[in-house]
Amino acid sequence: MRLQSFGAACTVTGSMHLLTLDGGRRILIDCGLFQGGEALEVRNHEPYPFDPADLDAVILTHAHLDHVGRLPLLVNRGYRGPVYCTPPTAALAGTVLLDSARLQVEGYRQDLRRARRQAREEEVLPPLYDEEDVHRTLALLRPVLEFGQTVTLAGLRVTPGRAGHILGSAYLLLESADGRLLMSGDLGHRESGLQPDFTPPPQADAVVLETTYANRRHRAWPATLAEFSAALRQAVRAGGKILIPSFAIERSQAILSTLRKLMESGEVPRIPVFLDSPMAARATRAYFEFGDELIPEVRDALRSGEDPFAPSTLHVVLTGDESQRINRYDGPAVILAGNGMMTGGRIQHHLRHHLWKPGTSLIIVSYQSPLSLGGRIVAGAETVPIMGEDIAVRARVHTIGGFSAHADQDDLLAFLETAGTPHVWLVHGEVPVMQAFLPVLASLGLKGDIVPDRQMVDLRGSGFSGGRPPGLVPDPEPTGAEVKGGH
Repeated sequence: MRLQSFGAACTVTGSMHLLTLDGGRRILIDCGLFQGGEALEVRNHEPYPFDPADLDAVILTHAHLDHVGRLPLLVNRGYRGPVYCTPPTAALAGTVLLDSARLQVEGYRQDLRRARRQAREEEVLPPLYDEEDVHRTLALLRPVLEFGQTVTLAGLRVTPGRAGHILGSAYLLLESADGRLLMSGDLGHRESGLQPDFTPPPQADAVVLETTYANRRHRAWPATLAEFSAALRQAVRAGGKILIPSFAIERSQAILSTLRKLMESGEVPRIPVFLDSPMAARATRAYFEFGDELIPEVRDALRSGEDPFAPSTLHVVLTGDESQRINRYDGPAVILAGNGMMTGGRIQHHLRHHLWKPGTSLIIVSYQSPLSLGGRIVAGAETVPIMGEDIAVRARVHTIGGFSAHADQDDLLAFLETAGTPHVWLVHGEVPVMQAFLPVLASLGLKGDIVPDRQMVDLRGSGFSGGRPPGLVPDPEPTGAEVKGGH
């Protein structure tokens, strides 16, 4: 049972894990896009280190772009086999991939126009894929995975479990003569405002575990609501725009649902809320279609005909012209726009117009890669480059981590509680975070290892000395198992 990770190894993006079983069967788990800055995103254009046509199957854990965003490229380069997933993942994947293709083609055309004026057309990278590639990919989707039901795929017994991360998200129990493997995908926080908790997994020989927040604990949900409410009230008093960068799937729906409750209860004033994300608006339809997957409060609202994602002051912005007109609106208003790390999308236009104004409030509710635009703002940069211009950061910046759809350390340890004594392989995390988690695993008697980038590992093997593959960065400052609360 051998694994090579060509994404989300020693980083939190680009998930793509190649599982090779005895007999030569090759299963690809996820095929995501690298996001978070040029240094990472250039990897999207690298050739695959394997022949896509040789894969026996692809299995998706969920529909976030960093888990499905390179699928059309895989198809473009020769893959013609099935892509297995849950029904909600199939529904969301179409929205995600078509939007990705459109943005890539539009971005390429804009970059090419600029480059031609400077006689450097050859420097512009072409789009990874277009809408035609996406439609060929969607034809390969096989939404046959149902939570708790075992199916045999490419000679492998596959049982998806509820991961609680986003709509349709699953962890995978993979069983063969080689052993029992758990692929966590992305696990959810057990105090989600939308998703039920993940279901306890069965025992396994090995677990490939995400570690996005493995070194911390999220704030409790009531504290997060109080923090968000206080930030909104302060922002309204400041009188400027309230910018909330947000990913189109799950985070946007969670924020809209929370805004609705806070406004109805009177905890925050009823000010205009602009959802400036056509993709989020389209994705929300899937939440209506598969509403039975959500927590009882939201599920029951949907069954009664209510719209839990629509504050009374909501305006859904569809066209670019409408988006530009928001910036001329006088008075405080919430602008919810993608993308969550501020590396692209309509949020950049709003940041360019408002980030330099002292009355603006920027409320960050999503993970920020250190190299992303959002990461630089969180780190305290005084100016940041946006759309070719250096923009001063004068807005009030609030960072609220409790909305995270990712498991924290307590959640990860709870997930492992029922898995027996597996060998735990760490992916989807920054290196210092994973290194801080290794002694926590050791204190529980579990062997932990960091999965190296692109290097093949034997999941039933002995791993590395100290859990760190050769060539990894030096150890961080000693912290033991201490974890600080907060964001």
